[in-house]
Amino acid sequence: MTAIENPVILIPARLASTRFPRKPLAEIGGEAMIVHVWRRAIEADLGPVFVACAEPEIADAVKAAGGEAVMTRPDHPSGSDRIFEALGAIDAKRRFDAVINVQGDLMTLDAALPRAALALLDDAEVDIGTLAAEITDEAEIGDPNVVKAVVSCAPGAPRGRALYFSRAPVPAGEGALYHHIGLYAYRRPALERFVKLPPSPLERRERLEQLRALEAGMRIDVALVDTVPLGVDTPDDLARAERILASAAGQPST
Repeated sequence: MTAIENPVILIPARLASTRFPRKPLAEIGGEAMIVHVWRRAIEADLGPVFVACAEPEIADAVKAAGGEAVMTRPDHPSGSDRIFEALGAIDAKRRFDAVINVQGDLMTLDAALPRAALALLDDAEVDIGTLAAEITDEAEIGDPNVVKAVVSCAPGAPRGRALYFSRAPVPAGEGALYHHIGLYAYRRPALERFVKLPPSPLERRERLEQLRALEAGMRIDVALVDTVPLGVDTPDDLARAERILASAAGQPST
């Protein structure tokens, strides 16, 4: 495989969240959450950024802020399927050779994180790059909502190869456990292959779609980073994100 020359960032977004309905349009500081995420993705300075949205309201909010949005079918089962449709719509000539999938609720995303995921593709054998951070909060170890990445790497190494992902506290024994961060950098052929694969047995069991890639023999590498960006799943998370953003800007939170 060749070196990555022309990446694009795609942010999947839809209004039909069960835990937080209409989440992408929830406002902080007068702007919709999806706009904040779009701004964080722009700061990564990796290439064009598009929001792949299921509803016109999301597209309108992004475009009003000066961003670019592309409409996709509302019935996609995953964000990966949504960004794949969007990629075909914006790039029929196949100019983009890599796709960074940034979740639409990562309002506190550090610009260094998409860069770290993309940098993993400097190894020609890597199909997909993703991120993980060492777990320091013991409450996360037994929390099934915190996905653990089993990473093969030398002690102190900044990156390694993903062997498995699980909601269980794995691997056993002494040593670090890693909190997986659901941000992905795909080589374009890898994304095309991935979305055409049927859901795999372990994917169904763990409810983790990245296991589909591993079961199909695709290589996922992991960059080990220092922090986990806050994913907004509830109104309480939104309030926490507002405090984090206000602190970063040196402003009092409401």
